[in-house]
Amino acid sequence: MADEVILLDFWASMFGMRTRIALEEKKVKYDYKEQDLWNKSSLLLEMNPVHKKIPVLVHNGKPVCESLIQIEYIDETWLGENPFLPSDPYERAQAKFWADFIDKKMSVTARRVWATKSEEQEASKELIEILKTLESELGDKHYFGGETFGLVDIALIGFYSWFEVYEKYGNVSIESECSKLIAWAKRCLQRESVAKALPESDKVTAFISERRKSLGLE
Repeated sequence: MADEVILLDFWASMFGMRTRIALEEKKVKYDYKEQDLWNKSSLLLEMNPVHKKIPVLVHNGKPVCESLIQIEYIDETWLGENPFLPSDPYERAQAKFWADFIDKKMSVTARRVWATKSEEQEASKELIEILKTLESELGDKHYFGGETFGLVDIALIGFYSWFEVYEKYGNVSIESECSKLIAWAKRCLQRESVAKALPESDKVTAFISERRKSLGLE
């Protein structure tokens, strides 16, 4: 019997992009169900009753929540030539550390950049510091895992489609501050999985402009 794989997601979510990339990398066929985050479906509420958030990966009727957990689940369920996590325990721990860093630091600070009434310079500075920390970890490597596209790359690359938003509302130039990170992002975009998952930056910026208006921020 073939696997039934469903992804409950929202097109602009950098977290959902992670799961889409992971599924594409493993060549897993799945049914994509776009969600209205302001009028949540009964399926979403049933599959993620605790957080009521996307993305939710539903595999043969069983839900898997939280994008980083989903990446590991996909990696372990659909074994392929390119695992997302290193086999060496220390390297594996390091990859998990940086993915966790992105989750705890990047997303919270990035949201502060655009979801405030006026330009929050402190948030912009903090965002650049976070990106520089990540750029330092990347160093001269092709991907965060060296030659292997893996967990940390998947965790971070979705934010790239939001960089234009951060630059517009944070009054910063990410490219001039973190040129190596931009080069890394462009390498990632050469992968079909990433190119398919990431929306155009101007589409994300237009969406955020409308969101800001609805929140009374513009």
